[in-house]
Amino acid sequence: MGFYDYSVTDNQGNEVKLDQFKGKVVLVVNTATGCGFTPHYKDIEDMYEKFHDQGFEVLDIPCNQFAGQTPGTDEEIHEFCQLHYNTKFPQMTKSDVNGENQLPLYKFLKEQKGFEGFGKGPSALAMSVMLKKIDKDYKNNPDIKWNFTKFVVDRDGNVVARFEPTEKMENVAACVEKLM
Repeated sequence: MGFYDYSVTDNQGNEVKLDQFKGKVVLVVNTATGCGFTPHYKDIEDMYEKFHDQGFEVLDIPCNQFAGQTPGTDEEIHEFCQLHYNTKFPQMTKSDVNGENQLPLYKFLKEQKGFEGFGKGPSALAMSVMLKKIDKDYKNNPDIKWNFTKFVVDRDGNVVARFEPTEKMENVAACVEKLM
């Protein structure tokens, strides 16, 4: 199966078939409303406004698996994002990205691009220290490690990049821009 064979559910309960994104660049991101990385919403919205007319889409998938940082309902999450970040891209229903109840899409994404580290810098070090306490073997599995892990899918449905939340958003934007 490829990217276009999957579907997700939007925050209104409607099925969203990913084949509707054929020919578009897609950013898939697991989000949270109460996380230190929540300001990434602003940068994602900026990318959406800049590139949407050129065929860029965002699959915003709220997830409450990381320290309970997305406790609200789908409606509350949507209201938060619009109020604080004026988001215009569609949001999906809150879903799991790891474990027994993970979205099949996330199993596929992680098979395509595994975890390659947090990079360098203070936030990368902090994430590594925190995750060692949660999962001593975190470096050796493809699981999503935290909120705002991003996957970039090209116009042909290939997963071309995985960005951990510690990655600078300008690097994510540069990757998207290169594909536009």
